[in-house]
Amino acid sequence: MGRLFRDVDGGVLFPQGSVVCIGAFDGLHQGHRALVRHAVSRGRQSGLPAVALSFEPLPREFFARDTPPPRLTLPRAKVEGLLGLGVEGIGLLRFNAALSAMPAEDFVQRLLVGRLQAREVWIGPDFRFGHRRGGDLALLRTMGAGLGFAAGEIEPVDHHDGRVSSTRIRECLRQGDFASAARLLGRPYAIGGRVVRGRQLGRTLGFPTANLRFPKTPALSGIYATRVHGVGAQPWPSVSSFGTRPTVDGVEPLLEAHLFDFDGDLYGRHIEVEFVAKLRDELKFPDLPSLTEQMHRDAAEARSLLSEHQRRATA
Repeated sequence: MGRLFRDVDGGVLFPQGSVVCIGAFDGLHQGHRALVRHAVSRGRQSGLPAVALSFEPLPREFFARDTPPPRLTLPRAKVEGLLGLGVEGIGLLRFNAALSAMPAEDFVQRLLVGRLQAREVWIGPDFRFGHRRGGDLALLRTMGAGLGFAAGEIEPVDHHDGRVSSTRIRECLRQGDFASAARLLGRPYAIGGRVVRGRQLGRTLGFPTANLRFPKTPALSGIYATRVHGVGAQPWPSVSSFGTRPTVDGVEPLLEAHLFDFDGDLYGRHIEVEFVAKLRDELKFPDLPSLTEQMHRDAAEARSLLSEHQRRATA
């Protein structure tokens, strides 16, 4: 298990030195993975631990609190993904007023050198950090020359007609283009979490659901054909609603997955919902019977789409 820390200041975490990479890492897409893998590889060559630095909330969320930008992943998924790539330390730095006002030079001195004893620092193309985005590769190299670390920038990762980016992935999800999103991510888009109790309205209507909270602004909303991982030996076919449930006056985004022909208790279990195809946008229905009728249509369409998806995958 890697070491997780949240603060810029504190004791030395890696006295033997470290190789550091820095990024938002929202979605942990192919570009992010290339950066992290490079840092991990450099660390192994040097016999040093690799450390990934990110922020929570993300800076864009902090500066746009009234209209936060959509998130691809929650912090837990980011941490699990980074650990899976081989890092030994993860900094989910508390992005607050103090950190936003910190000059880039202080960030380097206090965190990169003071806490992490960085020997190498790697960033992605055009990455900026520190107050008013005053830190860049040039600053890292200049300070590193005097403080004992090297700095570098990886090449951008391109796919088809442009750079792989979280912005491109969010647009793919908004359009329901999950195939393109999967190519940019390097895996199918999915949301994981622990199943929580809802209002149990779905059970009353004949559609019991496994509910996952998403306490951020999601990158997509609507009704989807999905597959649930973590329930059986194979992904379980399902139909899912993701949004604020306008018919029943919901507020916080909730992912509700109805697993076809499933009979069991999933409360408290960690599952992952993979998005396969979008069926429609969220709608507000005049009454519950109208909602139930549409749910039957959605379920039938999802079953058909998932069967076809499975048939193509095994052909």
